[in-house]
Amino acid sequence: MIVAQMLKGKTVGVITVTPTDRVSSAAKLLADHRIGAVVVSTDGVTIAGILSERDIVRVLAARGAAVLEAPVSDLMTSKVVTCRLNDSVNEIMAMMSQGRFRHLPVAEHGALVGIISIGDVVKARVAEIEGEAQALREYINA
Repeated sequence: MIVAQMLKGKTVGVITVTPTDRVSSAAKLLADHRIGAVVVSTDGVTIAGILSERDIVRVLAARGAAVLEAPVSDLMTSKVVTCRLNDSVNEIMAMMSQGRFRHLPVAEHGALVGIISIGDVVKARVAEIEGEAQALREYINA
């Protein structure tokens, strides 16, 4: 399975915030949408960064509640690793494992087209394994 196929199964588009939005607003979006990360973008197309729940918790623990009034740009990861629509589940798993992150924006020609979470990757991998198991059962029973 490739990223394009995984995105077809998702019902929600990419939730974005701007670099100047307050961290408290980003945290509310994360909670309201029950997601673990938001892409930071000024126009919804160009990726300026990514902000995860982990980013917020780490800085909150270090600097206290005042950080919630800081701009997202103070906390976001600006060197964002992205994947492409034709990347495979195995390639995505390797990227996520190596980078130790749970969310991977999808970009084509520099434009944001989606986001893949570790949950999406697990779901896709389970579907692949179930498909292989079904094919083996059919082969054995033929």
